Amino acid sequence: MAVDPRGADLKRLVAEEDGQPIVMLNLLRFGSGGVERYAEYLRHFRPFAERVGGQIIYYGLGQPALVAETEQQWDAVLLVRYPNRTAFSTMVRDPDYQRGTHLRTEALVKAVLQPTLEAMNTVWPDGTHT
Repeated sequence: MAVDPRGADLKRLVAEEDGQPIVMLNLLRFGSGGVERYAEYLRHFRPFAERVGGQIIYYGLGQPALVAETEQQWDAVLLVRYPNRTAFSTMVRDPDYQRGTHLRTEALVKAVLQPTLEAMNTVWPDGTHT
């Protein structure tokens, strides 16, 4: 199972660039020793994220799910805000950043990496606003 974005994934992400900030949702399942290895990755990752305007807004270890199938439970969640999609793509293409991505790959056995858009001030189908 892929745990890292591929070139085609990044091209699709950037093709949808609209200049809006995104929050990258990371759902993480660790392999043996993965928590420690992922901590090493985060130490490597943070300066590169900050260089492109990214900010870790939450990192937490998962607890037993209240509603989910067993295989849908996650060991950790990471939320990182980026100023736009291009900033994320710029970071992951940086050769110095790429030298440390093996730490993430080695830590994980399964992952979801999904960009999200803020939905504040959204008009819902019933006419209400958030």
